[in-house]
Formats: sequence, structure tokens, C-alpha cells
Amino acid sequence: MKYEKVIKYIVCWLKKYINKHKSNGFIIGISGGIDSSVTSFLVSMTKYPTLVLEMPILENEKNILSKKHINLLTTKFSNVHYLKKDLSILFTSFCHTINVNQKIKNTDLALVNVKSRIRMLTLYYYANLKNYLVVGTGNKVEDFGVGFFTKYGDGGVDLHPIADLTKSEVRFIAKKLNILDEIQKAKPTDGLWEDKRSDEEQLGATYEELEWAMNMKKKENYNFSKKENNILKIYQKLHKKNKHKIIKIPVCKIPKILKKF
Repeated sequence: MKYEKVIKYIVCWLKKYINKHKSNGFIIGISGGIDSSVTSFLVSMTKYPTLVLEMPILENEKNILSKKHINLLTTKFSNVHYLKKDLSILFTSFCHTINVNQKIKNTDLALVNVKSRIRMLTLYYYANLKNYLVVGTGNKVEDFGVGFFTKYGDGGVDLHPIADLTKSEVRFIAKKLNILDEIQKAKPTDGLWEDKRSDEEQLGATYEELEWAMNMKKKENYNFSKKENNILKIYQKLHKKNKHKIIKIPVCKIPKILKKF
């Protein structure tokens, strides 16, 4: 892959899209991870107004990587503006309303997804206020392979600049863009769990392994090892479980003959 050309293509695609839809700029949530760092850098390269939004929720430790990347963006690009909004009160208020403990247990996926959806609401508030487009940060494996995102949370966006790139390809793009080395080497995490669990721990496989499974699933008469079979099973299970996120929302099409009252 010619990564310089891919970078240029994505930036041009973003420019064409924003011109077509008559929007004033872009808004993107920053996590300090490699996907959001690469995406925010590419968006910043368009020279259109770009708002990077940091949204901590009950985080005791400062997100050092996120802050470092934001400093890089605001120093390098005059079109980038930074905003930080602590959403802890919103989250704790929700927990109080539904009468649950805000301390998230290992099985509280529903509550974890609330965090992601609160962030989506915040992004769209500012997007509507400024007529900006909300930019997605998911890669190909997350968005179309295993559906590793929150429906109407981080999956609720206006456009996906890197969703046709695998994690490995995103890593190459990060290297070409000189994204902070600490971010490139950091273990991927969605940042939603209190125990700081990684994506790999949640998925049961690395992104590289899932990429392999995504490419191999259609091949037949291949003698897989025990480990390869296990990875394929993980991929297939996740893909099937999360397919409702990956496909378009189904519409019940009523036969015309039944509409004749």
C-alpha cells in the first residue's frame, strides 16, 4: 500500500464530503488511542475548522497521551481547537435515576455503553451548535469485522474516514504521520471500564489475529492449526453476535397490495 497516497486520498475525500454537505467544520472525540489520533490528524490536515473534544467520565488519572496528542495538533494546525468537558455528573445522574451503583462491575456492559452514548450526545450537541460533522474513528476490523463499538455511541457518527483500513494499516499511517511513539506503542483500549482492560482482553484475540481471520474466513480446504481454529471461532462468534451493528437498520417493507385500504 502506498501510504502517502492513501493519506492524501482520505484528506481529499474529507474535503469533498464537507463541501458537498455544506458543513462548517469537523468535530471528533479524542481518547489518546491510535485510531482517534490518526483520524484527528487527517481531519486537521483538511484545514477546515476542527474541534477536538476530550470527554472524561469518572477518570481518576489524567489521560496523558490524549493531552500530548492534543498539544501536537493545536501546535501544528491553526484550524484545530480543543475543548474538554467532564461528563461525570451526567453519568452519575443517570445511574441515580435508574437506581444503580455507578461503580461498574465486570458484567455491566449496559452501563459501560451508557458512557459511550453520553459522549455521542455531547459530540452532537456541539456539532449541531456549529453545523459541524461528527467524525468516526473506527477501523475496518472494529466496524465491519467484529462490531467492536457501541451502537448509537461511538458508532453514532456522520462519516468514517478510516473504516476501510485495518488496524495494521492504521499503524502504518500513524508512522507516516509521525503520531507520538507512545500512542503507537500503547495497548488498544476503549477506555470505558474502570479496570482499564484492553481491547485484546475483551475480544479474546489481537487485532492482527482478527484481521487474519477476517481475510481467511472465505477460504476452504485449508489446514488450520489449533490456535488458528480458535481465532476463527472467536471472529465468527463476534461477527455473528454483532452483525446487527454492522448491517443497515432493517426496514419492514409492506407489500403494496396490503397498503390498498
